[in-house]
Amino acid sequence: MSVKPAGAYEQPKTFSFTAENQAWAEKVISKYPKGRQQSAVIPLLDQAQRQAGGWLPRAAMAMIAEMLGMQMIRVYEVATFYTMFNLEPVGRHLVQVCTTTPCWLRGSDEVLSACKSRLGIDVDQTTADGMFSLMEAECLGACVNAPMMQINDDFFEDLDAAATVKVLDALARGETPPNGSQSGRQNSAPAGGRLTLLEPVGES
Repeated sequence: MSVKPAGAYEQPKTFSFTAENQAWAEKVISKYPKGRQQSAVIPLLDQAQRQAGGWLPRAAMAMIAEMLGMQMIRVYEVATFYTMFNLEPVGRHLVQVCTTTPCWLRGSDEVLSACKSRLGIDVDQTTADGMFSLMEAECLGACVNAPMMQINDDFFEDLDAAATVKVLDALARGETPPNGSQSGRQNSAPAGGRLTLLEPVGES
């Protein structure tokens, strides 16, 4: 796969929520006390990003600023602070590989290398067909099942190179690979099997 050129996109001139999302946004805003409606900025940004296909156009941020009675710069500050918001278009499948210490110690270099090789792109690039974008991520909170990666809203844990490629291949075929542990581990149980509470309760 070739690489999609950086900056190869246009900012839409306008943005508005769909009727369904508008109703959802108004419900979210109504949860906050009078005078605190601006606290809804993060969920509204997230919903706008989802509607826009995984990124936040400036027009969407301007719309949210108007909805919440905020200065545009304040909304922009929030959108640029949190790494979950993307200010440029990303692929249909946003692959975020955790490379923080626990995942690194468990082999995240191998996972990241497998992603680069399979997708034919580097970090912060998107495939020419718009299917995949690749990013490095700070801790995603699944250290116990490291190494892991997040693809859109799903976590894929206990990875190695082969398991990583298997997940990416399934997505490329339009399938939905099972999320969670890719090694068959049950939740966060020890990778080598249970080591405690081996005898039934009440027996010595």
